[in-house]
Amino acid sequence: MLDVIAIQEILPHRYPFLLVDRVTSMTEGEEIVAYKNVSISEPVFQGHFPGHPIYPGVMILEGMAQAGGILALKSAGLSNEELKNKVIYFMSIDRAKFRNPVKPGDKLEYRISVIKLRKNLIVLDGKAYIDGTLACEAELKAMIMDK
Repeated sequence: MLDVIAIQEILPHRYPFLLVDRVTSMTEGEEIVAYKNVSISEPVFQGHFPGHPIYPGVMILEGMAQAGGILALKSAGLSNEELKNKVIYFMSIDRAKFRNPVKPGDKLEYRISVIKLRKNLIVLDGKAYIDGTLACEAELKAMIMDK
């Protein structure tokens, strides 16, 4: 549905910190499904951990937040011009749980759904899966702000 070029029109993140490769489905105001292909070439694997590469939990949470940011910004009813002047700030990440490790070669699928949506505030239920197995879950809260 959205490739990396379209994602970069919405999010300000760039390499090496853009953690969403593609959006496969989205229902504005409700949910988004997106993914990141985790590669051994990720800079983070140089130090986490040599000889036993594990994708860091904070990177999983950031990827979930970025997917949630796409959903929030696209659900805010903004024109493409207005969207260019907005940024999303995450206020809290609650109840984060890491269920299974993520390794190089995994396709990390983010499934984010809206719990609460107001004009500039969104609360999200975030889950990340590897081959249908839950890897991480958290509740994310964010605000849309002017740049």
